[in-house]
Amino acid sequence: MKRADGRPGKAHVLRLEPGEDVRAVLSSWCTDNGIEAAAVISAVGSLSTAHIRYGGRADGIVTSGDLEVCGLSGTLSRHGLHLHLAVADRDGAMHGGHLLTGSLVRTTLEIVVLEVDGVRMTRSKDAATGYDELDPRPLEER
Repeated sequence: MKRADGRPGKAHVLRLEPGEDVRAVLSSWCTDNGIEAAAVISAVGSLSTAHIRYGGRADGIVTSGDLEVCGLSGTLSRHGLHLHLAVADRDGAMHGGHLLTGSLVRTTLEIVVLEVDGVRMTRSKDAATGYDELDPRPLEER
């Protein structure tokens, strides 16, 4: 197990607007604001397009329509994001998995992000999984 201990930091309240790409906006926001470690603590809104990668698959699936965001969770940093999305279509069928670029806001997406002070969340290639996985470190370490 890898771990780093932090403390609750600043809470950020974000509203994404129609047409904005959720992953791209959050990635840019983290970079622009020097976010070292944070987590999504709340998200509500709607998407017109959800681009999701299911576990065990290399490719993403695109779902379009009037989609309600039922959940968005994960970790954010200027060093990388790992976000999972759950949406319901107009019939209530759920779709969920890894949030990919190309997931677009329909009317609004209200997100609350909590920074984790004292921690740097980097990502490094894991030989066992083949993915860039979380490598949390105390902020003083590089």
